[in-house]
Amino acid sequence: MSYPKFVNPQDLDRFRQQAVKAEKSFRARVLICATGCRSKGALDICEAFHTELASRKLDKEISVVAAGCHGQCSRAPAVVIEPLDFLYGGVIPEDVAEIIETTLLKGKPVERLCDRADGKLAPTMKEAPFYRRQRREVLAHCGRVDPKKIEDAIARGCYAAAAKALSMTPEQVIDEVREAGIRGRGGAGFPTGVKWGFCRKATGSPKYLICNADEGDPGAFMDRALLEGVPHQVLEGMIIAAYAIGAAHGFVYVRAEYPIAVEHVEIAIRQARACGLLGRNILGSGFDFDLEVRMGAGAFVCGEETALIASLEGKRGMPRARPPFPANQGYLNQPTTINNVETLANVPLILEKGRDWYKALGTPGNTGTKIFALAGKVNNTGLVEVPIGTTLRQIIYDIGGGIAKDRPFKAAQTGGPSGGCIPAKFLDLPIDYDSLKKIGAIMGSGGLIVMDENTCMVDMARFFMDFVQQESCGKCVPCRVGTRHMLDILTRICAGDGQDGDIERLESLGHEIKAAALCGLGQTAPNPVLTTIQYFRDEYESHINLKKCPAKECRGLFRYRIDEKLCKACGRCLKTCPAEAIKGEKKVPHVIDQQRCTLCGSCFEQCKFDAVLRE
Repeated sequence: MSYPKFVNPQDLDRFRQQAVKAEKSFRARVLICATGCRSKGALDICEAFHTELASRKLDKEISVVAAGCHGQCSRAPAVVIEPLDFLYGGVIPEDVAEIIETTLLKGKPVERLCDRADGKLAPTMKEAPFYRRQRREVLAHCGRVDPKKIEDAIARGCYAAAAKALSMTPEQVIDEVREAGIRGRGGAGFPTGVKWGFCRKATGSPKYLICNADEGDPGAFMDRALLEGVPHQVLEGMIIAAYAIGAAHGFVYVRAEYPIAVEHVEIAIRQARACGLLGRNILGSGFDFDLEVRMGAGAFVCGEETALIASLEGKRGMPRARPPFPANQGYLNQPTTINNVETLANVPLILEKGRDWYKALGTPGNTGTKIFALAGKVNNTGLVEVPIGTTLRQIIYDIGGGIAKDRPFKAAQTGGPSGGCIPAKFLDLPIDYDSLKKIGAIMGSGGLIVMDENTCMVDMARFFMDFVQQESCGKCVPCRVGTRHMLDILTRICAGDGQDGDIERLESLGHEIKAAALCGLGQTAPNPVLTTIQYFRDEYESHINLKKCPAKECRGLFRYRIDEKLCKACGRCLKTCPAEAIKGEKKVPHVIDQQRCTLCGSCFEQCKFDAVLRE
């Protein structure tokens, strides 16, 4: 499709009106998550809707949109029907005819595909428990627009905030962002307006803007969802940021493991450039700015600013000592500002609705909303957006629907491998940058992994330390050698070979690494270990002194046994055992040969009578 070139804000507004009119020509829209849900057949669902609607000659009045993530991944594939706002989960192509007949033609919900709240049907997103307690501001249009069509974004006001910013002075834009109080959503929480001000005042030209989309925390996908679902919102934030700092060129640094995000951002850049929203003299303002996508190889350390810059320059991704800071000496030794995806996606909201509106969200010193990737042992997993200061209890129980199988909550890991484990006594702690720091954790980019009573906290610490150790660039000794020693100790403890003094050695190493490591990765690497020792020391002591894993997760510290009173001799465990470690005859309780047992757990999983015990 060819797009008109906007030479002034009036052209943009006229195009917006045309886009709104074109959208209203359809009496209904079918919004299918075709990004994260793609792995579960979302594209087949799109095709089924196109085919069925065409066969009924409804394709001219009902629009099918391959949209971004709706948020509730536990109900994937997800479909939203506008304007009824019905949300359907677990949809398959065979459901399409019924959805068209029942919903699009009769206006009624397909009940079996709907969520429920308090035992009652909750067909709409506003009624569904997962959504009704969220404050979806940054994610407002994610899942509601076609990310490959700029007209969809403009119809919802995209680029209007950029036009407004270009009518202000750069200093006024920086003041607005600074007064709004937004802190960087990439993990450190540094005030965004202050960072922009440093770069604006820095001497040197040209200046550069970098969007950090190198999202490396295990289980985190907030930035990916924004790039896949609302790429133009991120580009708009970049235009505003570039104008504020005086940059004429920018980069979106994204990991190659995000192919859909890369595709959608590249399409968005081409469309914005064709419309005159990127390039020379944007909207007749005299401001020039263009950008390009650069793909990284997925090194976790490249989430650190100076390592990212090194990678962008074609060097090995390794951090350097600071100062000088990137604001003064960054990409190609020129003044550079780096903001992460979510930070930039917030910026248009601040310019559009004002600093006072933004400050009213969140808490003093921690304004706005935060997107979390809710995962782990929780019923409703997915992307959650709430005002900063919302408690863990509200996120896990009110939005997440509580712990799977009604098990007790044990801990939550925030901030990924650099974060800390938060125990149940802090369930009512408001989550913000400062409160988490006080208890040894960090906000991070927004990963939130929920753990229940069956999670071994020692093994959890070992898992994250293994990740960090593998991802260490190796430049500084504290991180390269120190994390290796910590991992070796944790591995021994989980194997049942823990020794007296191991806990103290872990604490000592952890504090030394935090104090001496070169970059943020090394400085925060010990957090999962130190917080699990602080709040779950008894589990470490049990592993070391009693040679027992309370959660029965660490191999070598538990065994499987068949309770002869519960065993029905059905033979399921015997047939599924890959080591042939289970013996028994028909109508005779079976027995596990402990010498042959490999602790694979297949018998435990297959037994229908709970006769296989893990002890």
